[in-house]
Amino acid sequence: MGARSKARKRAVDVLYEADLRGADPVTLLADRVGSTDVPPVNDYTIVLVEGVTAHRARIDDLISEHAEGWTLQRMPAVDRAVLRIGLYELLWASDVPDAVAIDEAVELAKGLSTDDSPRFVNGVLGRIAVIADQLRAVL
Repeated sequence: MGARSKARKRAVDVLYEADLRGADPVTLLADRVGSTDVPPVNDYTIVLVEGVTAHRARIDDLISEHAEGWTLQRMPAVDRAVLRIGLYELLWASDVPDAVAIDEAVELAKGLSTDDSPRFVNGVLGRIAVIADQLRAVL
């Protein structure tokens, strides 16, 4: 597993934990960065958690709009975290190709969530990828 893939996994862990605790992800991550009890935090994990947090309202709106038949609150928390990271990379990480953002999110869903989650994540991000250029133009 590459360094960025590991960073994405760690970001999912932080976002997931923050979601379940009702905590701020950046604060939770800052506690990890300053701790000697956990492995060092990759810089890309920090970029992802801070980016998702900064754009969370827009990210959640887009997920809600494109997750056919699912409300954000009804989907598994890990799927929310994976989709948030995937969408952040799709729209705001200019150094990550769209296909890579989607593939990495699908791989995270395969490893961390239900059997149906990879297809669900792929569908939501795929629908948004179709209009990604239009969305980036107004961000």
